[in-house]
Amino acid sequence: MGAVRAGTAVPPDTDGATSLQATLSGWLAPVLVRPGQGGPGQGSPGQGSPGRGGPAGGTVVLHRFGYVRLIVCEAAGGTGPLRLSRTRRLIAGDTGDTGDTGNAGNAGNTGGGGDGVVLVLPRAGAVRLAQDGRTATVTAGDLALLDLRVAFSLEQEGPGRVLLFRIPAHALNVPAPVLRSVTGRAVTAARGVPALLAPLLLDLEATADRVPRAVGERLGGVVTEFVAALVNELTEDGDDPPWAGPGHLVAAVRRYVDEHLGDPGLSAEGIAAAHGISVRYLHRLFEAEGITVGRLIQRRRVERCAQELTRRGRVSSSVTAVVLSWGFRSPAHFSRAFRAVHGYAPRYGRTAADGRS
Repeated sequence: MGAVRAGTAVPPDTDGATSLQATLSGWLAPVLVRPGQGGPGQGSPGQGSPGRGGPAGGTVVLHRFGYVRLIVCEAAGGTGPLRLSRTRRLIAGDTGDTGDTGNAGNAGNTGGGGDGVVLVLPRAGAVRLAQDGRTATVTAGDLALLDLRVAFSLEQEGPGRVLLFRIPAHALNVPAPVLRSVTGRAVTAARGVPALLAPLLLDLEATADRVPRAVGERLGGVVTEFVAALVNELTEDGDDPPWAGPGHLVAAVRRYVDEHLGDPGLSAEGIAAAHGISVRYLHRLFEAEGITVGRLIQRRRVERCAQELTRRGRVSSSVTAVVLSWGFRSPAHFSRAFRAVHGYAPRYGRTAADGRS
């Protein structure tokens, strides 16, 4: 096959699994493709449980929208459903380049490796997927996200048509821990961002052959922005975030604060951006802690600064150097912060940690 272009199709052949694996490994990321089972309920994703055999066939079509790739996988009634997985071994062997390796399925592919996110959208039928210890069944019209940097499995539940939108992870500008908190889950398209995104993706697939290249590039950017908005909505929707409880993120923020106390520009805005959440949600997390983010930064700076001053003793040049190293603008700034925290002014020397002589 020549250079991959919009609408390129790969039909089954006498060695369907091999052909499909080479194609998907070139267009998506290195994956394993195994012969499909005869129907749903015959083994969990990623497990080789027995079932009615069938060739890994059907049709796979690639469309490009700039840096966004749309891979359409269709399993007909006479072929086994698609079953693919991405293992830790494959991830460890990623070179960051899925360029032409001599396989027909890789032709025309340019870069990407496993640094990508896949939005899964069944158009007909359903798929089961598993990632990060989570499993989900995604039905037609609903969505799911997969991180290509983490092992996963995906299986069509019988004949159907599934759309896989591959987006470079760096284009989303979402921290990996935040992204991993929302992958491997079925997302209903009944409301919110999914209700806007799903119809757009379905229309893109239906009209892909008629979209001019320049328009396609712009649409790829639109899709990327929508997916980033989807991640943001999933991590802020409701009282509880989708990771292992609010305490997990609070602990991460506290570690981040301690690691950046020396930065005078440390702020709630910067902390929120570093963790892929909004400032509003950050403040909401710390309401339950009984302290504001600004107060936390102030208290930790005072504590660490006072500890170091106690060790150094009362040397004026040391006082200035120490307070500046912990993010204060001057000794006077430190003294005001110390008084705000403890209710009295600091006394430098052996007892600076508690402010008393």
